[in-house]
Amino acid sequence: MKAAIYARVSTEKESQHTSLARQIEEAKDYADSNSIEIVKIISEQKNGFAQDRDGLLDLLALFKSKQIDAVIIQDNTRLGRGSAKMAVIHQIFKHQGKIICLDDQGELYLNDMEKMILEILSSIEQYQRSVINQKISRGMKRAIKKKGYKPYKNLRNAPSGGRTKKEVPIDRILELRSLGLTFEEITATLRGFGYNISRATVHRRYTEYIMQNIIEIK
Repeated sequence: MKAAIYARVSTEKESQHTSLARQIEEAKDYADSNSIEIVKIISEQKNGFAQDRDGLLDLLALFKSKQIDAVIIQDNTRLGRGSAKMAVIHQIFKHQGKIICLDDQGELYLNDMEKMILEILSSIEQYQRSVINQKISRGMKRAIKKKGYKPYKNLRNAPSGGRTKKEVPIDRILELRSLGLTFEEITATLRGFGYNISRATVHRRYTEYIMQNIIEIK
């Protein structure tokens, strides 16, 4: 089994460095004792209620790309607090990942309420995906009927000319969207990383990506 170690503390105080080091050391010991290969060690000093954590996004990307099968944490609060924690657990399970919790001495223990919340999240996401796909499919059919709509013709590098397409990190948009962030929140987060983009641009790039994947699947 391949895994990542994820360690987190809530503040950037010097005193918290000891806690991070201890979390990592205990996770390493567990991995060695259970023949688990550590692919990456991720540590960060971020509030547990925040979802726009770079380390967390890196962790989810490892699951998505199938580079790891599991993540080792000290306790379930390392992944987050409140609804943020449940959102992260949902995303990991969606990628068929495992969560190994040292406090539980094995896979993460979930109480009945937490299991129910995850089931609800999964059902809602499946319904939303179905609705979005239906709307996009209908929109594409209407656009094709109407003067043979072709989105790529709006790009400057296309033969017919058009406006320059802004450089927008679609992978980051997808990651933030998968964490349940709204387009307004995604826009604000990307602006914090230096991308001068609008909510409309974020929404358009996300929609274009979804449309392209639907077309490729068909």
